[in-house]
Amino acid sequence: MKVSTKGRYGLKAIVDIAYSMEKLRDKCVSVKSIAERQGMSENYLEQIMAPLKKARIVHSIRGANGGYYLAKPAEELTAGDILRILEGPLVPVDCVIDGTSVCGAVDCALCVMKDYWHMITKKINEIIDSITIAELAQDFDRLSKEKDSSQKGT
Repeated sequence: MKVSTKGRYGLKAIVDIAYSMEKLRDKCVSVKSIAERQGMSENYLEQIMAPLKKARIVHSIRGANGGYYLAKPAEELTAGDILRILEGPLVPVDCVIDGTSVCGAVDCALCVMKDYWHMITKKINEIIDSITIAELAQDFDRLSKEKDSSQKGT
């Protein structure tokens, strides 16, 4: 399983919004400011934000002071929530998706890996669902402070 740029950027954007709302006390965060801080294209970021808005992860405000804000507390959102919206099911192989029998020419009932693929999928989802956006925003804050501190020291 490989997370695409869409998933990585979407997760970074949501963490940026959570950080900005918590630490900078911003009520909403513009795409321009997220793009600048995270080194992303504004146009691409707008495309990423659309499905997150549709899924009610974020809400938006139009206008000069507009932007995006989290629809619920960062403690209630997980990395898994965001990645599933942007990437689809988090699975190592398609055949573990319910109702799918994409095993090639072999009968799926004879697949020696089937149970293992399910175990791997379960572990991937358990881990990704245990990581909250609030935790990631705290890590971002810590890393930002460490970077500022090391730059002042040089």
